[in-house]
Amino acid sequence: MSRDKSPRHSAAEQQSSDATEAQIAVHWPEEAYIPPPAPFIAHANLADPDVFERFSLDRFPECFKEFADVLDWYKYWETTFDASNPPFWRWFVGGRINACYNCVDRHLAAYRNKTAIHFVPESEDEAVQHVTYQELYVRVNEFAALLRDTFGLKAGDRVTLHLPMVAELPITMLACARLGVIHSQVFSGFSGVACADRILDSESRLLITMDAYWRGGKLIDHKEKADIAYTEAAGRGHTIENVLVWQRYPSRYSSPTALVEGRDVIVNDLLKTFRGKRVDPVQMPAEAPLFLMYTSGTTGRPKGCQHSTGGFLAYVAWTSKYIQDIHPEDVYWCMADIGWITGHSYIVYGPLALGASSVVYEGVPTWPDAGRPWRIAENLGVNIFHTSPTAIRALRRSGPDEPAKYNLRFKHMTTVGEPIEPEVWKWYLESVGKNKAVIVDTWWQTETGGFLCSTVPALHRMKPGSTGPGIPGIHPVIYDDNGNELERGCGKAGNICIRNPWPGAFQTIWKAPERYVKTYYARYCKDTKSKDWRDWPYMTGDGAVEAADGYFRILGRIDDVINVAGHRLGTKEIESAALLVPDVAEAAVVPVADEIKGKVPELYVSLKPGIEPAAEIAKRVSDQVVARIGAIARPHQVVIVPDMPKTRSGKIMRRVLAAISSHQDPGDVSTLANPEIVDTIKELNK
Repeated sequence: MSRDKSPRHSAAEQQSSDATEAQIAVHWPEEAYIPPPAPFIAHANLADPDVFERFSLDRFPECFKEFADVLDWYKYWETTFDASNPPFWRWFVGGRINACYNCVDRHLAAYRNKTAIHFVPESEDEAVQHVTYQELYVRVNEFAALLRDTFGLKAGDRVTLHLPMVAELPITMLACARLGVIHSQVFSGFSGVACADRILDSESRLLITMDAYWRGGKLIDHKEKADIAYTEAAGRGHTIENVLVWQRYPSRYSSPTALVEGRDVIVNDLLKTFRGKRVDPVQMPAEAPLFLMYTSGTTGRPKGCQHSTGGFLAYVAWTSKYIQDIHPEDVYWCMADIGWITGHSYIVYGPLALGASSVVYEGVPTWPDAGRPWRIAENLGVNIFHTSPTAIRALRRSGPDEPAKYNLRFKHMTTVGEPIEPEVWKWYLESVGKNKAVIVDTWWQTETGGFLCSTVPALHRMKPGSTGPGIPGIHPVIYDDNGNELERGCGKAGNICIRNPWPGAFQTIWKAPERYVKTYYARYCKDTKSKDWRDWPYMTGDGAVEAADGYFRILGRIDDVINVAGHRLGTKEIESAALLVPDVAEAAVVPVADEIKGKVPELYVSLKPGIEPAAEIAKRVSDQVVARIGAIARPHQVVIVPDMPKTRSGKIMRRVLAAISSHQDPGDVSTLANPEIVDTIKELNK
C-alpha cells in the first residue's frame, strides 16, 4: 500500500524562483481522507495489502501472470514479456486465446440464463432488452457466420463500425473477435468524413452501421453518415466492399436515406438465413491485434491505437475485477460510450469477461429529465456505477436533488476521463452514493488500455481530487522538462510517465511505428539502442503532482496549462475554484493573449437552474479564484453563459471558447450538440 501520512497542503510556496517549466505551482489544496465503508471491505475482491509487494518492480514481468490467469487459454504462453524490439513490447508470447470465448462461451455452464447485456432504449415507453449469455452466444455466432460466409472475413481483416449505443454494437464487436477480425469502432457522434478518415487509415473491408437511433428525443438518421463515409473514402482511394446496416427496429427501415443497391445490406434480413449457425472461436496468438481505437485527430491525422488480444483482455479483466470490484452477480453500468476506449474496456470486454451484467444505454443521461439515470439504476438494480466528471457535473447542475428521490444502492462508483474537482466529487459521494459507496477516481488513457492510477477500493482511503497511487503493477514517475526525476512526494508538478511496460498498453500506432516511438517514448528514453525496458519510460503527456502520501493528482494535458507571467497555472485548478461558488454549475478556462503577462485566464461559467446572471456573481467567482489560488490567477474576465459548447458526449469544447475569447473563427461547430450556443457566447463576449 502507499505511504499513509496525513494530507498536507501543496508545496507551491516552497518552490524556488528558478523552478523549471515542468514544476507547475499547484494551488489545489489536499483534501482530508475518507475511509471506504466497512460493508464494502468485507466483500471486496481484493483486500490483501501484500498485493503491492507481489507487483513490485523487482518481480516484473512475471507478476503479470496473475492478470492472465483471470482468463481461459487454449495454449499457455511461453514468454511472459518480450522486450527484444523496444518499445514494441509483446506479452504472453506463444499463448493462444480468443476474446469472444472468454466473454461469452465460458460463462454458459454457470450463467447461461443470466443477463449479459441490459439494453436500455432512450424512450421510457420502449421495453428494456435483457440479453442473456445464451442469447448473446446465439446472436454473436449467427453474425460471425454471416461475416465469414457471406463476406469472406478472416483473421487480420479490418472492419469499421459506426454504431450507436445499442446491443448490436457489442454483438458486432464480439463476432469480429470470434473470427480474429480487427474491429475499429468510430464514435457515433462523429461525422461521415471523420468515419472515412478511419476507414482509409485502417483499410477496412466493410462498414457496419445502423439506420437510425434515438438521441435527445429525436430519431437520428444515421445511415446518411455511412453514405458520406463511403463516398469520401472512395474519393480518396479506398472503396469499401459493402455497407452492412443493422435496423434499429427489426423488420422496419427507419432512415429516410435510401439504400444503395448492390452495396448496402440489411443485416436483420440476411441473418435469417444463418439461424442456428455456430462458429468455432479462432484460436488467436496473444499478441494478435484485437481492435483499433482512434484518437480524435484534433492535432493531425487520427492515431490508430492498436490493442492486442491477450494482453489487453487480461488487463481489463483484472482491473474490472479488482479495481471496480465486479463480481458475476453484480449489475454494472458504465455510462460512457462504446465509441471510446472506456466503453471497449469497461462496458464490453472487462465486465463480460467476468460474467457480469453490463448496461448499455442508448440516449442522453439527462433526457427527458435529470432523474433518468437514477430511474434506470433503480429499475435494474445497478450496484456499480461508472461515469465521467463531465456527466457528474451535468447531473449535479440539472438535478442536484434528484438522486435522493430514488432507491439507489451503489456499492462502488467510478469516475474517469478527466480530473474531478473536490466539490463535485463530494456531491457524487453524498448525493449519488448516499455516503454508502466507495469511489475510485481512475486515471488512464486510450493508449493504456485500462487504469493506471487509482485507489484499490478496499485498501486505500479516498481523497477528493486525487486519483491515488499507481495500481498494482504500475510504477509512475514524474520528470521535469529536462528529464530530471522529481523526488517522490515532493508536491511539485511535472510530466507523469510510467517506468515499466504493462499488458494493457497499446502495441503501436497502426501503420505509423515511428510516430508511436516519437510521441510516447522518445522524450525520456535513456538510450535508444538499449533493449532494457528500464530505459524506455512511457510518456503519458499529462501533468501531475505526487503528494507525500503517494497519491497522484492529474493536472490534465501538459498543454492544458496557462503560463501567466512565468507562472504555470493548471486550468483544472482555476475551474475547481470557480465551482466553489454555490451558484456555479460548470466552469471552463481558456488562455487569452495579454501584452504584459503573455497569457491570462478567461473564465466561462454556467449557472445552476433558476439562478439569473448578475455582475455580482461574476465578481464572486473572480474573488473566489483569487482567494483560492492567488492574484496571479485572477481571470481577465468572467463570462456567464447559458450553456457551454459541448460535444454530443458532453465534453466542453474549450477550443471553441478559446477562439471566441481571441476573436477568431471557431471553425466548424456543426458537430456540437448545441451549435446555436456559439453565437450567443460571441454576443456575450464582445
